[in-house]
Amino acid sequence: MLATLICLLTKISCFSDERKSMAASTVDYPAEPDYRDSTQWYITDRGAAADVFYIISTETGDYTLLDGEVCHYADTYSDSLRASLYGEMLGVDTLVSGRLNFFSPYYRQCSLQTFQNDSLTAARLPLAVDDVRRAFKYFLEHQNASRPFILAGFSQGAQIMLELLKEMDDDTYERMIAAYAIGITIAETGPHIVPAKRADDTGVTICYNSVRDTGCTMRGWEKSSVAINPVNWRTDSTRASLVTEPSPLLPVAEQKKNTMTVHLDTATGLLIVEGFTAQDYMLPLLGVEGNYHTREIWLYRDQLRENMALRASRKTGH
Repeated sequence: MLATLICLLTKISCFSDERKSMAASTVDYPAEPDYRDSTQWYITDRGAAADVFYIISTETGDYTLLDGEVCHYADTYSDSLRASLYGEMLGVDTLVSGRLNFFSPYYRQCSLQTFQNDSLTAARLPLAVDDVRRAFKYFLEHQNASRPFILAGFSQGAQIMLELLKEMDDDTYERMIAAYAIGITIAETGPHIVPAKRADDTGVTICYNSVRDTGCTMRGWEKSSVAINPVNWRTDSTRASLVTEPSPLLPVAEQKKNTMTVHLDTATGLLIVEGFTAQDYMLPLLGVEGNYHTREIWLYRDQLRENMALRASRKTGH
């Protein structure tokens, strides 16, 4: 379990030179995932009445190919490069799914270096979005069996999830229990991006971004028009107490629990966390002291699991 959680929150992994699958026509692009291939999925079928479709965060850094070219995308067919992707899938499934079915596609996610500036992001993210778009289509047509479903994404995965919501047709949206956009901010709403207002509304988008104070945001994520406190499920500034282990990198039994106070700053939509005592994990290249981006699932794991179950029960009736 410890190894799983390290994979979940460590954003730069060590890669070997193994390149077994460079079958793409352009050297910078790994082979396109074929979602008919079961190896391109992490799936836990619990026989539940509802599914979670989860889009992983950034687990890939730039790496050098055998010919000396630098690749900026995950290779979903390389065992060594898939390891950290699998670690996050397993970790999130273990922490938040509860009794729900869990589906997560491997995709050619952009490297962490992509997010150093907006031009790189704009140029590279569409490839990752297209992979997940195809995976979601396959999920709906071949795996979901018309069950109600939860969309969830963390960081890069949450950004991609917003694109799915913008493109979603009304019939699909009617089956969506909720969308969890974890660790980002949202600048716009729309027909299918409806801010959550309480713990049990459905068809809504849940969004939060945890910081020590409003000066600790990462570039571009200073303000959100969609925000809710995942501890008390309120959209005002009411404070909530959160008691939990601060770090996923140590065995739970070896940690002293933190008692934190969590509230929304209503002017910015940021989630303010007071009382976090663990040493900040600085996201390489992008991290800001006092920004708790890497803890966004770990800290609220119990609340997320219970809330997903509650919203699913409202939609399925059991």
